[in-house]
Amino acid sequence: MQRLLWSNAKFGQAKFTPDLKDVAWRIEILEAAAESTKRWAEGKPLSPLDGVPFGVKDDVDAEGFVSTMGMKVNDAHKYFNILPEQSAWPVKKLKMAGAIMLGKLNQHEVGMDTTGCNPTTGTPPNWYNKSYYPGGSSSGCGSALSAGLIPIAIGSDAGGSIRIPSAFCGVYGLKPTHNRVCHVSSSVCVLGPMASTVADLTIAYRYVAETDLNEPAQSLFARSSPPDPSAKKYIGVCREWIAIADPEVLKVLDESLAHIGKLGYEIVDIQLPFLREGQLAHSAICVTEAAADARNRAESPSSFLSLLNYPNRVVVGVGAQTPAIDYLKYGQIRQVIMQHLAFLWDKYPGMMIFSPTTPMAGWPIRKGDQKYGCFDGNRSIRNMTFAWLANLSGCPAVSFPAGYIAPKQGEGVLPVGLMAMGEWGAEEQLLAFARERENYLNDVYPGGRRRPARWADLVGEARKWANLVVASEQNVVEAQKARAEKMAEALAAGKKVDKDGNIEGEADYQRDDE
Repeated sequence: MQRLLWSNAKFGQAKFTPDLKDVAWRIEILEAAAESTKRWAEGKPLSPLDGVPFGVKDDVDAEGFVSTMGMKVNDAHKYFNILPEQSAWPVKKLKMAGAIMLGKLNQHEVGMDTTGCNPTTGTPPNWYNKSYYPGGSSSGCGSALSAGLIPIAIGSDAGGSIRIPSAFCGVYGLKPTHNRVCHVSSSVCVLGPMASTVADLTIAYRYVAETDLNEPAQSLFARSSPPDPSAKKYIGVCREWIAIADPEVLKVLDESLAHIGKLGYEIVDIQLPFLREGQLAHSAICVTEAAADARNRAESPSSFLSLLNYPNRVVVGVGAQTPAIDYLKYGQIRQVIMQHLAFLWDKYPGMMIFSPTTPMAGWPIRKGDQKYGCFDGNRSIRNMTFAWLANLSGCPAVSFPAGYIAPKQGEGVLPVGLMAMGEWGAEEQLLAFARERENYLNDVYPGGRRRPARWADLVGEARKWANLVVASEQNVVEAQKARAEKMAEALAAGKKVDKDGNIEGEADYQRDDE
């Protein structure tokens, strides 16, 4: 399994090792799995997640791992020799529930784009069509989930980095309310779960969102709860906003929206102010905060870009030039947008704002991209057309697969993800809505949900091994029973049988067995 993880989904900081028997990390995983198996056998699992494997994006702190953030490791640099004092709260909570962390997942370097292209550590495959990017920056999470290698991952999202790879890789991703899961040193970034199914996403969210009493911001949140089933249900659509999407994406959205209208939702047209200005403000905040983070990692302020690849040196370098007055203006735009959203939720209580996750039908890989890395600023901003609003406002949003379209290059299909954004603290409402959309994809959409051509059925493989073990044990029992009967017959015939089960006049029983 680890060979698959490291070679196929770009897990690691650990390098692929042909002989894994002496690798401490492997031993730790196997010991955790054995302990979990024992707990289940005794009827004492820690939780429904006991023994469930999961992965963690490389910019999320995990005890025992340096957060390389997809950068080229320089062992001489202080940053790459510092281990976190403890795991981030979501990682810690999953481990407390008995889930087994298999390792760190690759990402777009320092999270500075939404493709997942990484010339240093490699680009995780999009298993639906390997000539397209998996999305980013939680690219390894999306890739590993769609490949079937893990059911749950913890990612981060400052501009769609959980939701965009979920959309491109045909899986589910939840961007929680700002500070809901844990505090991150950013005004736009959060940690959150990604998963293969909505059930997995829901249970992962409920564990990682449990209150950390030592966290001042997160501990202020009340428990998220679904709305009253008898309450009126609203879906808000900003028509001029979603019209930006590619025609193929809009077709999937229109089909999904038509089905939603049959489920008792009232679809209302809404207006959202300062969409262009707000998105540019969000992008500027992202690169400005990235520049501050780069300075914190640097040993010398004059060389704070030296750890980054060439495209990111340009992007982060631009962020370092943000004037203070402009940064203050970005905050004012944020305030106006949040006030308008509050007005909409006062008018339409419980409304979810519906859109594509990304307007693009996949992001094709171009020849030469992965030699030095690539950055297409206009396309990157376009890719975040719908994702940025949840980050700038701090609202929760969920991405879910809603259909598939034909690609313009390569073999396979391209999943299309749609998104719902809810009011602050409305995660449970969004998860319930995602379950409805999952039912639509599975039962209504033509052909249902599709797996990639290469999909690792790890549960199926485990069952095969379990069946082999059972069959082997049965063979041993049957052989022992037959031997006991033969020994009884020998004794009845007056033959001697020694302590090792050897019968007088026969070849040595143990030697034959050997």
